[in-house]
Amino acid sequence: MELILKEKVEGLGERGDIVRVKDGYARNFLIPKNLAVPATASQKRILEEEGRQRIIRDDKIKRSVEAVAEKMKDFSCTIVVQAGEEDKLYGSVGTHDIARVIQEQGFDIDHKMVILNEPIKKLGVYTVPIRLHREVEVPIKVWVVKE
Repeated sequence: MELILKEKVEGLGERGDIVRVKDGYARNFLIPKNLAVPATASQKRILEEEGRQRIIRDDKIKRSVEAVAEKMKDFSCTIVVQAGEEDKLYGSVGTHDIARVIQEQGFDIDHKMVILNEPIKKLGVYTVPIRLHREVEVPIKVWVVKE
């Protein structure tokens, strides 16, 4: 049976993919759980129209985010922390701390946009990427200084 996926299904495909599965899997699992719909001509037209609308919406969002990225291009922030010997911090600086400081400067940033592999645990200057959109990333400088 040919289906259009309404959501991502692990091992099968992404949202909007047209997949071919066995009839029982479709009737007993995918369709009742509202994960897929039969791939009829009308459903394919709806899928195409949704795809066009999504592209237009994503392009509009990307353009607005690129304007914010241009403003943040030379942005740097300072985080004041307590530190002990050998410039080790009491605690660490994480995504929440960086996002809070950026928000205080007037940018609408969520902590999930801050890409930090591991928390910062030493004083210094760090380049931290901010992912504003899945295709737009801006590196900023974060100065971690002693109180």
